[in-house]
Amino acid sequence: MTDTLRPAEPASAAETGDGRRKLRRSIGVVGGTLLTLSCVTPASTLFVVVPDLFGTLGTATALTIAIGSLLCIAVAFCYAELGTLIPSAGGEYAMVSTLAGRLAGWLVFVLSLLVVVIVPPVIAMGTADYIAPLVHVDPALTGAGVMLLATLAGLLDLRANAWITGVFLGLEVIAAAVVAVLGFSHAHRGAGSLVSMQVAGAHGIVDPVTAALVVSGLAIALFVTQGFSTAVYLSEELEHPRRDVARTVLATLAISTVIILVPVAAITMGATDLKELTGGDLSAMVTAWSNTAVGTFVSLCVALAIVNAGIVMVIQNSRVLFASARDKAWPTPVNDLLSRLGRFGSPWVATLTVGIPGALLCFVDLDTLYGVTGVSVTAMYLLVAVAALLGRRDSHRHTPAWRMPLWPAVPVLLIAVLGYVLVQQDPAYLLWTGGITAVATLYWALYLRPRRDTHWLVSLPEDTGA
Repeated sequence: MTDTLRPAEPASAAETGDGRRKLRRSIGVVGGTLLTLSCVTPASTLFVVVPDLFGTLGTATALTIAIGSLLCIAVAFCYAELGTLIPSAGGEYAMVSTLAGRLAGWLVFVLSLLVVVIVPPVIAMGTADYIAPLVHVDPALTGAGVMLLATLAGLLDLRANAWITGVFLGLEVIAAAVVAVLGFSHAHRGAGSLVSMQVAGAHGIVDPVTAALVVSGLAIALFVTQGFSTAVYLSEELEHPRRDVARTVLATLAISTVIILVPVAAITMGATDLKELTGGDLSAMVTAWSNTAVGTFVSLCVALAIVNAGIVMVIQNSRVLFASARDKAWPTPVNDLLSRLGRFGSPWVATLTVGIPGALLCFVDLDTLYGVTGVSVTAMYLLVAVAALLGRRDSHRHTPAWRMPLWPAVPVLLIAVLGYVLVQQDPAYLLWTGGITAVATLYWALYLRPRRDTHWLVSLPEDTGA
């Protein structure tokens, strides 16, 4: 972790040659990996998101997550190549704008903004269930408190946050390991149950899990390991982005998949019956497998993991908003505010702008947040795959970058699969996301496009590193 503590660049380095502000290159690959893994936050995803999948998919949950992880390998290839080709804090929108056009980049930005605003409160609201051994608090109020705490931490120096998130990450990995060991050691069914495709229905009836349900669940399964894209958002602050972005993306996906998928298999095999598994009360299962003290320890580790996730997500999300202001996505006064850097080198106005609305979203219906997030992530990945398909044409063909194997087959297959997954989602969530995208398109047509010479000028940092 020593590479997270290198001296920061002087304050004068906070602007590029044309006067645009830029972020400091202050973290190495270890610090970037810790921050990225913390954004995936495997334990909080396991305890907050996966129980809802158990309720819908039952014993098919592990299989669905495994399929989603295989799809994410192709997605990670796209991110790794494009993130080293176009290392910008803008993440997806900078990559897609550069390769597929400014309108496509703007739509990706809107989708990514939906994801980065919605995901933190979705995770944060799960805190209440896991601090219950100590205190009972309303989930919405608890989530809002976590979001505000994460926002305050996000104002600090990025290197300090790498240490904080590293400690919390260690605790959540321990919690996931404890669940895996307990589940396997109390197995009530064999490995064949992982593909038995059953869920507990009404009145104790066992219902089959259809292929259509699995496909529908893939949108959430993609979300389970979604945080590996954080490495791209941090590319302007990594010391050697051409080398380290790809390493961080691929390593993070591999580690997070193991941390999530192994305990999911253990829980599936360790649940006493199908009704208990479908209920998804993981804290009760852990306590039944061990004792109250162990159950409390795991719950508190998960609560810390959720706080950890909130911190990293606020850091990531503020970088996206900062980059959009630097690229002139908004009216000039708004751009000036959002691109301001604080004394610690963090974009403090952008941090507050993503953190405070996140706290307010904790009072919105959770199912709606899940649905819109799943649709947004799937659509965003699809557009990134399109950009990856275009990433080796013209001048970009010879730009130094990590190159994925099996191109162009990987992005072509990914586009086809994600397109199919997208059309299988709940129409209500498609309408919500489509409506927001339509409004964003109007903003592009009426405001950004007429000002194309002065606004939405997607830029890359002048020093991209080795």
